[in-house]
Amino acid sequence: MFPRCVSCSQRVCSAGINLSGEFVPVLSRRLTALSRHRGPAVPAVSRQTGRYSRDGNMPRKEKTQVRAGGQPAAAEPSGPVTRDKSGCVSVAVHAKPGSKHSSITGVSPDAVDVAIAAPPTDGEANAELIRFLAEVLDLKKSHISLDKGCRSRDKVIRVDSAMSPEEVLRKLREAAG
Repeated sequence: MFPRCVSCSQRVCSAGINLSGEFVPVLSRRLTALSRHRGPAVPAVSRQTGRYSRDGNMPRKEKTQVRAGGQPAAAEPSGPVTRDKSGCVSVAVHAKPGSKHSSITGVSPDAVDVAIAAPPTDGEANAELIRFLAEVLDLKKSHISLDKGCRSRDKVIRVDSAMSPEEVLRKLREAAG
């Protein structure tokens, strides 16, 4: 059984010769060879990449959530302290190991700057960072863990506690002075 051309529905063999004896150039993809036989080409790009649906429509834009009062829902805080998908609080930290005293030097929109009184060798600075943040937030060390950035100065700290992101940010700003 020979496949049919997309535009004129004429039968074409896999060698590229149609049943009336005309040569049809065979390209690497059978769909492209069939679409070049006669008539307009089939848009192969969308079918190869799979970016859009088969009918060629673009994906729909997501709707914003609206509260019961008719006002849009509050967006997630876009600062150094956020709540992740699992419900835990995440803190973006820029660590500065090797200082004399552990302290919070500043709170910017990107990260919390923390000076750490430990050298950056063998995980000593990471352990001191967790100990210091547990002291600042009045939590146990087991409630704070290093989520990302084990060997980097930019880290993400995970706080497993009932504290809200606003409360964590308030305590960090108080400690920064």
